[in-house]
Amino acid sequence: MNKVSRFLLGMSLAVGCGCTVSAQQSSPSIPKILQITREFVKPGKTGLAHEKAESAFVDAMRKAKWPTYYIGMTSLSGKSRALFLTSYASFDAWQKDGDAAEKNATLSAALDRAAMADGDLLDSLDQGVFYFHEEMSMNPRSDLSQFRYMEITLFHVKPGKDKEWGEVVKMAKAGYQKGIPDAHWGMFEEVYGGEGGNYILLTGHKNLAEIDKGFADGKKFEDAMGEEGMKKLNEAFASCVDASSTQLFAYNPHMSYVSDDWIKSDPDFWKPKAAAPAKPAAEKKPAQ
Repeated sequence: MNKVSRFLLGMSLAVGCGCTVSAQQSSPSIPKILQITREFVKPGKTGLAHEKAESAFVDAMRKAKWPTYYIGMTSLSGKSRALFLTSYASFDAWQKDGDAAEKNATLSAALDRAAMADGDLLDSLDQGVFYFHEEMSMNPRSDLSQFRYMEITLFHVKPGKDKEWGEVVKMAKAGYQKGIPDAHWGMFEEVYGGEGGNYILLTGHKNLAEIDKGFADGKKFEDAMGEEGMKKLNEAFASCVDASSTQLFAYNPHMSYVSDDWIKSDPDFWKPKAAAPAKPAAEKKPAQ
């Protein structure tokens, strides 16, 4: 698949769903700052083992009635890893949240204990901080409580080509507004933690059938652009982007600390019952 096809794939996947632009807050406003923590888990330590370790963080936050929420998710493609998304209205709000957590001795101690246990399961951990670009997003939505999957498409823009990249996204938006006006996506730029030039397109899905719809509706975009428009878009994209990739993740309620409103919206998902312990096998009687 060539670079332009990857770009169109990323955009087409956004057609059938809402945009992931507000990771944690029940407020309808779109937060500007998105912090993404990646945990690469050791082989054999995924699944229930990691969920148990992460539940300690959730329990600590819930006992403290902490006002900042986050979503945890696990990879369905690429290297095995977990992502944790926390959003803030501003950098100032991020600092105030951190300062308050440090002053809460009980919470800090609980988080430290959880981090030590979780660290034994990890190969590595890193963090990136991203800034929301409204002008590069289309019909963004803030309520993510009904989503169950997330597409993350990463674009690496060549040095000095940010202006051209903005024009590429502008052309793509115009095509979708004409051919698929109900498309949704959010675009973020990595401002801390990366090598520079990284942009991510985030898209939430209620179910995987929406991905099927995204692929099917891609032709509508091409028809709306027309042959000459597609040629111009292809050339512009190739001139400013040197790499891209798309990954799929599933929301994990055991690793997520969400608001009571989210839990009430779908308690079966956001507050799943713990699995019942297995019954001991019946003791066999010796043969007579």
